[in-house]
Amino acid sequence: MRHGVVLFASDRGIRPADAALAAEQAGFDAFYVPEHTHIPVRREAPHPGTGGAALPDDRYSRTLDPWVALATAAQVTTRIRLATAVALPVESDPITLAKTIATLDHLSGGRVTLGAGFGWNTDELGDHRVDSPRRRTVLREYVEAMRALWTQEVAEYQGEYVAFGPSWAYPKPAQAHVPLIIGAGGGPKTFAWIARTADGWMTTPTETGLGGKADALREAWSAAGRPGEPEIHVLATSRPTPELLGSWADAGVTDAIWGLPDRSPDEVVASLGRTAERLGLAAARP
Repeated sequence: MRHGVVLFASDRGIRPADAALAAEQAGFDAFYVPEHTHIPVRREAPHPGTGGAALPDDRYSRTLDPWVALATAAQVTTRIRLATAVALPVESDPITLAKTIATLDHLSGGRVTLGAGFGWNTDELGDHRVDSPRRRTVLREYVEAMRALWTQEVAEYQGEYVAFGPSWAYPKPAQAHVPLIIGAGGGPKTFAWIARTADGWMTTPTETGLGGKADALREAWSAAGRPGEPEIHVLATSRPTPELLGSWADAGVTDAIWGLPDRSPDEVVASLGRTAERLGLAAARP
């Protein structure tokens, strides 16, 4: 099981580059940041955690751009993967976003993992002119179009929401395939989408019944004719214990993601070190 950390990167607290470097030195495998372009003050969409308009953290409205944040992390690290938990691709232009991700992957030596969500905040999506009932279809087209730009010498795509004629687009990602992990509540519709289009599933913080849902995902994966097994990334909501890690291993979890606190930089680094110690990670030399 691989272990990563997620920083709710905002305009206060530790800088992403400093957190990523500390995580790499502590032996973690991945560094994740989230995305929200903005938070409309008046919203109809309930937050999945609070069940209403209230947000559990004011950093939702203060998040840094994830790709700029990860670019700064790439500059000071050499090994740790650079990931999102989660990004909202449909809130960007797909051709431009494909260029951004390919550039980061090229410059980082192939370390990008795209964790993407469909978007719970339909008011936010609406400001980007995304038809929220069709957001899964929009994301599928974005992914297909970006993969064409990443892998084809002369790329083109014709869809309902994305369309462009034969085009050159460089750089190509350093990886032959940029991993796509979908962060969403576990259910048949999500698992069928993942089995058709993505490489794995990222749980929500309120997910329950992980073992049964992991089995359901693998069944959907097999039914879609996919070889191997999907990745399963779990957002941790408690400290690591042998019992917790054992249950995740039994469920086939491939990646555990541990949250960093909203505290001073020194406290964040200290917290990160304590988690690495509990996990028995081997610290890397600076």
